[in-house]
Amino acid sequence: MTVNGYALPPLLPGRLIKRYKRFLADVRLDTGKIVTAHCPNSGSMLGCAVPGSRVWISRSDNPRRKLKYTWELIRTEQSMIGVNTLVPNKLVKTAIENNLIPELCGYEKVRSEVKTSKGTRLDLVLEDGTDRRCYVEIKNCTLVENGTAMFPDAVTKRGQKHLDELEDLVGAGHRGVIFYLIQRTDAVRFSPAGMIDKVYAQKLLHAQKKGVEIITRDVGITLEHIHINQRIPVLL
Repeated sequence: MTVNGYALPPLLPGRLIKRYKRFLADVRLDTGKIVTAHCPNSGSMLGCAVPGSRVWISRSDNPRRKLKYTWELIRTEQSMIGVNTLVPNKLVKTAIENNLIPELCGYEKVRSEVKTSKGTRLDLVLEDGTDRRCYVEIKNCTLVENGTAMFPDAVTKRGQKHLDELEDLVGAGHRGVIFYLIQRTDAVRFSPAGMIDKVYAQKLLHAQKKGVEIITRDVGITLEHIHINQRIPVLL
């Protein structure tokens, strides 16, 4: 991480052969060599794992790793897309710590992976020395259709529970924020994917009416760097 974003490791270009078993992807490198890379995205990756697409993977020399390669980026006809789901939390936390998210400025401390109730953790809590905290749950968004970024790309009971939790925290006097980081560059608006998870879409609308705040940002992506970019309008 840098102040302005995530510095990608050196990347090897290739073509996606297939993604399978959630965490595996076969890639034909430009050298002709075929390798199996770890896919750091357990979601459906709807529209983001098309065989034949241009991809970039990184290589690790860690002898403890079973797979030496990690899938980092894919390019579709519409956009470059960040595959690694660990990146959004790092990007958002660093941006908040450096006062790069105006909606979340003014906090003295940022803590990660905070237990809020039995069996539930949220990604961040922001503290300013008062009893009123700000809880932030970060969602990685890679599904875009006709310029509309959508979440989720599969039914998510866990995501529904996070919305309920944020709503309860707002009811207890805290701030609750759902932060959608769109890891691609072609979105002009954001909406919940009601055609995929109707319950999630209904819960997001209800949570927003109860005071849960929605923050969206897309990213800028190069082969060297991913950084938080601009705010995306929300349509519920």
